[in-house]
Amino acid sequence: MAQLSLLYPDTATRKNLELTAEAVNDLSIDYIVENLTKDTYERNSIRNILTNITCDIDTINYRADVFEDILNFPELRDGLVKLLTKLNDLRELEKFNKDGDASALWQLINRLREIDGYVLCIKMLRDILNKTPIQSHGLLTLKRQIQTIYDDGGFEELKKDIDETMSKARQLRSITIGVNLDDLLKPKNAGVISLNTFEIRNSGLIRNFMKFTSNKKTELNSDEKQLNSNTLHPANPSINGGLKFGSVQTSAMQTVHIDSSGSATGADPLSDSLKKVVTDILQRLVRNIKGTLQKYVNISGYALVTLMPEIIFYIRFAELVDKMKENNLPVCKPLAIDTDRTAIGNDIYNLKLAIKRTNGEKFEIIGNDLDFDENQRIFIMTGPNRGGKTTFTQAVGHCFLLAQAGIYVPATKFEYNPVDNIYTHFPADENDTVDLGRLGEESKRLSDIFSIATDKSMLLLNESLATTNVAEGVFIAKDVIKSMGYLGTRAIFNTHMHELAVCLDEYNSTYCKKSKVQSLITGVKDGKRSFKCEIAPPQGVSYAKDIAKKYGVTFDQIKNSIDKR
Repeated sequence: MAQLSLLYPDTATRKNLELTAEAVNDLSIDYIVENLTKDTYERNSIRNILTNITCDIDTINYRADVFEDILNFPELRDGLVKLLTKLNDLRELEKFNKDGDASALWQLINRLREIDGYVLCIKMLRDILNKTPIQSHGLLTLKRQIQTIYDDGGFEELKKDIDETMSKARQLRSITIGVNLDDLLKPKNAGVISLNTFEIRNSGLIRNFMKFTSNKKTELNSDEKQLNSNTLHPANPSINGGLKFGSVQTSAMQTVHIDSSGSATGADPLSDSLKKVVTDILQRLVRNIKGTLQKYVNISGYALVTLMPEIIFYIRFAELVDKMKENNLPVCKPLAIDTDRTAIGNDIYNLKLAIKRTNGEKFEIIGNDLDFDENQRIFIMTGPNRGGKTTFTQAVGHCFLLAQAGIYVPATKFEYNPVDNIYTHFPADENDTVDLGRLGEESKRLSDIFSIATDKSMLLLNESLATTNVAEGVFIAKDVIKSMGYLGTRAIFNTHMHELAVCLDEYNSTYCKKSKVQSLITGVKDGKRSFKCEIAPPQGVSYAKDIAKKYGVTFDQIKNSIDKR
């Protein structure tokens, strides 16, 4: 079967860059994934797709169209959910078949189940896609591939052969075994007398044995033909009750030697020997049925299993987007465009806030606009503590990450030129700074980022270099900003060091020819945090003046209060 994928068009080069561990943590990827599903396999699948970034525009738009179909057609989604159950069965068979110790019979049965599952999944997928007016190139391509398989002249024959073979395999209910004894009445060999379509009733056997042992006059059987008189013990598979599998039949006695080296009172080796007998006869049965399957040697249900993570990824995000819509949160289909490091985002907000709203928390979400273009590709973001700087910085990362995975983004508009990766520099855990010290650790991480980032990358810096004194922090941070401008990357550097945002001319006149630097502030209205962002010079002490005025602690306010007393 040709490789099937809803993530990559046939012509795409599957070249991805993986998010760093720091970026996964700083963008709260695990929080997002854990709120999409409780299933461990599904979480790992979604996390793997989300953290492997492609910047190929054709691939990104291919994904966005597939996601839109799955989002817009609930009946398609419901059908795919049912298909996932069957695909999961195939996945479990795949894991079992990797076990080299599995018996020949179980290998056969699982091969039968695999092909039977393959047939069922092809039929299900064909019906699902035929019922839905899908529009995306990805799903239409899959529809054609599945229909080609279904229409192939061998598919109906495959279904017929599998049905017949499975029917034969399911008939086997018991095995009749004969055991020969030596002079010491120890078993010396055993053989399969017949394969049966019925279950042997243990109670009858025990009753017969007890009857024999309690009757002293009963003679030992000396007539081999008497074996045929008991319906539970047909002498060979050709009589009623016996079972034929194609051309394979057991003889009256297929024997296997039993090791009787133990003492007369020692352990009975019969169990192990009978296991060998059963294995021997079933191996011959397996060889016979494998002959039926040989013409389908290239049929593999596991090619369909590769679709599982992709279907899960789209479905779980579609479910989240539905919940966001129910909570009146704006979402939009992103559009990847072939421009030079630009992006236009309207009413962007943080996906974590959206998840909290869908989980029942009540609060207002403020959206913000942000454009990257030739005049502003690096933003120095300042504002009050707890004013939304970190939340917005993270939100920008979410928009690019979701968009490049093909998922609707938390915004009313998002048109962008893809990034090749997202690098983050958020405050580190204090335990990670023991060896180098906090400033040394932060500096090393910045150096590591610049060693791999390109002008196509996105850098998100959150209160970087804030753990040292202001003079040292400003000195290093200015060089970091100049380096980002010289590299030509897109970036947001949110900081409490307002001095960094008053030096725009210094950056842009000399070092930042590829990426111009701009000042972005989180707003304050009437002494309150508004969480609105705007292009403006840093407020510096102006916010402190607003707070002081709000709480009546300016000099004039205090002086007036004193004078009134």
